[in-house]
Amino acid sequence: MAQEVQNGGAEKAAACEGVVLFTAVKPRVLVEAPKANDAVQFYKAAFGAEELGRTMHPKRKAEQELPHVLSAQLKLGGSTILVSDVCVDDSATQAKTEGTGITLCLETENVEAAIAKAVKAGAVAVGEIEEGEGASWGGRVGKVKDPYGLVWLISTPAKTCIDVDA
Repeated sequence: MAQEVQNGGAEKAAACEGVVLFTAVKPRVLVEAPKANDAVQFYKAAFGAEELGRTMHPKRKAEQELPHVLSAQLKLGGSTILVSDVCVDDSATQAKTEGTGITLCLETENVEAAIAKAVKAGAVAVGEIEEGEGASWGGRVGKVKDPYGLVWLISTPAKTCIDVDA
């Protein structure tokens, strides 16, 4: 039976009971090999992402063929995402399917400028900018599809939150 942990007691409970505490959630963007490097450059140009580091696939040699990016870590809007090539011989990346239910959302006060910057970098605007009740959470929301098939929501910050305890 699970015990309720009071504020400040999570670390002690984890140490005593072997509870696992996660330190981050990092969405992984999978792109067709060998386009991860291009995707990293796109996310830098379109969204101002900062590259924190990268790991190259250990089975690839630069002199034999273009090396596959195993994982590039990008800082984007205060969060971290991973960008990877889908490798045919890598079972960890075989889960790439379109429509997995993950939507990447970016918040900004200037939706129009953000969409224009993404389009200039190679994205395609999807639909019109929506406002008010038609938007996801009452602000302004637009969408772009990046050159790798991902749809990004670009919106103003949420104006109100629903209290789940109400």
